[in-house]
Amino acid sequence: MKKYLFYAFFLLSGPGLVAQTSPDAVSSLKAGDNLIVDGLPDIPIALVKEVNKYTNVRSAGFADWHPKKREMLMSTRFGNTGQLHYLKMPMGARTQITFFDEPVGGGTFEPKEGKYFIFSRDAGGNEFGQLYRYDIADGNITLLTDGGRSQNGGINWSTKGDKILYSSTKRNGADRDIYLMDPLQPAGEKLVLQVSGGGWGVNDWSPDDKSFIVGEGISVTESRLWLVDLASGVKKRLSPETKEQAVFEGAVFSNDGKSIFLSTDLDHEFQYLASMDLATGKITPLTKGIPWDVSSYDLSPDGTKMVFSTNEAGISKLYLLNTITGKYEGIREIPEGLIGGFKWHENGSELAFSWSNATSSSDIYSYNVNTRKLERWTESELGGLVSSQLGNAQLIKWKSFDGQEISGFYYKPSAKFSGKRPVIIVIHGGPEGQSFPGFQGRNNYFLNELGVALVYPNVRGSTGYGKSFVKMDNGYLRENSVKDIGALLDWIAQQPDLDASKVMTMGGSYGGYMALACAVFYSDRLKCSNDIVGISSFTTFLKNTESYRRDLRRVEYGDEQDPKMFAFLEKISPLNNVDKIKIPMFIVQGGNDPRVPRTEATQMAAALKKNNVPVWYLEAKDEGHGFRKKTNSDFQFYSTILFVKKYLLGE
Repeated sequence: MKKYLFYAFFLLSGPGLVAQTSPDAVSSLKAGDNLIVDGLPDIPIALVKEVNKYTNVRSAGFADWHPKKREMLMSTRFGNTGQLHYLKMPMGARTQITFFDEPVGGGTFEPKEGKYFIFSRDAGGNEFGQLYRYDIADGNITLLTDGGRSQNGGINWSTKGDKILYSSTKRNGADRDIYLMDPLQPAGEKLVLQVSGGGWGVNDWSPDDKSFIVGEGISVTESRLWLVDLASGVKKRLSPETKEQAVFEGAVFSNDGKSIFLSTDLDHEFQYLASMDLATGKITPLTKGIPWDVSSYDLSPDGTKMVFSTNEAGISKLYLLNTITGKYEGIREIPEGLIGGFKWHENGSELAFSWSNATSSSDIYSYNVNTRKLERWTESELGGLVSSQLGNAQLIKWKSFDGQEISGFYYKPSAKFSGKRPVIIVIHGGPEGQSFPGFQGRNNYFLNELGVALVYPNVRGSTGYGKSFVKMDNGYLRENSVKDIGALLDWIAQQPDLDASKVMTMGGSYGGYMALACAVFYSDRLKCSNDIVGISSFTTFLKNTESYRRDLRRVEYGDEQDPKMFAFLEKISPLNNVDKIKIPMFIVQGGNDPRVPRTEATQMAAALKKNNVPVWYLEAKDEGHGFRKKTNSDFQFYSTILFVKKYLLGE
């Protein structure tokens, strides 16, 4: 599947952080001009120094192999934002090659000679990503797309390697059309497929470059595949029409062009790999015996092998499939953890990927399928943390109000703390998302220094547990996922090492809605809550979210254009139940957020303040759907610690 402070005061200045020294030399930080703060206390320099090692953890992500050399593009952060670096050998020096104030999101080499690569970058987190060409010889950077309020991405190289297909919303800001471009002559680009909807993207080119496969995403549980003739733009549906909703995605051509490989959940709870004969349309399952979702895959250059990964209760497993015989086996040399971003090298024997687990941040590895050798390429700095001293996640399960089993991951505080421990419940976004037992980074501060337990629930509606589970919170069932948190509070109360009288909820995006909804439902059982870029009103959210994603969200939350659904969404929205919230709230928002606009945060903060509920408000003008710049995320972290100390721990 081609998914593509040492603390001198001058170092504390810049976006997000400004040092302030009083006459008696008691120092604190105040917000920079890019931050809007309301209700937050001053941040002591002593706290900044105390958490230093927790804020300087780095990670590395694989971007792309060089097509001819055993070298690669990778991403990591050495300054304020993540940038692209070049790596010539395992454990070699990481040479930074992009230098922007804004983060750079991945890169892909021209696939024949590697003379240039294409990368994407937005502005201030607005997600209007633009494509750029970076020429290796001289470092020149050329803007390839319109540079305006359009989303451009999903790059897919032709078999010949001289052209790309990509998706863009440039025509009207809502529909994700498909364009053809020679990156060396971008002015000659051509619209090859005009569509309706924001869920379209290119999957693969045919071996002869005369056609391509495009995917149409309708919802997390329904998608289609189309074959498009490049010359005429005429499309033909490949995925069968089915009575049940089914997913058909990630299609890639076999090397002879007579069949495709794809992922589907047709007649099954989980997504599995299959092949489709293009002449007959017959679908042959390949991995249906694995009772977990196939999450990603990549076909070897010669087409005889495929590596695929599965999501097994949040753990990644990697398999090697022989495409001739259809047999597959697990790759056992890779330790248990989370695997992402893998791709075959053109040598056909080696793949690169990113790997992490609860005690190690993301780093890059390669695996040779012939020699079965696993080789490490990067070792990211942990900023003073010691991997062996960090705890692993524990899988926990509990029964909800209707008997449905819910699971999550529990991180225990350091053993140096005795007695019942406070708890922060961290709820993922999506809701078509999933919490994984991953590296905690700066959140280790809560575990190691404050003795606070962390619980990451996967409530109904989460992916990874079958398509029936995903649908359990759709439309009128929305609040059942909130009740799953109520059942988790019951579970916490039964644990001898946890303090049910000191529980906080926290979440981002949809998780922010959940944090607000839990404050509505369970103000008598919670101490405080942290809403990060969350939905406060479904009706205003659906009205103001960017048009390219509105219809996709209506499938999940319900169509507010229907009067009955509108009334229901109004009824359950936290903004309209603000009188039930009695606990302190910390609201964090990005000023340029295209998904959950800042109005969702400002209206909630205003309503809470009107009811005399303690509210801390933090907004970054140069961020979008979450904070990506280090200075901003640091300021958010310091503020969160103070909020936790005051309202959860009562210090």
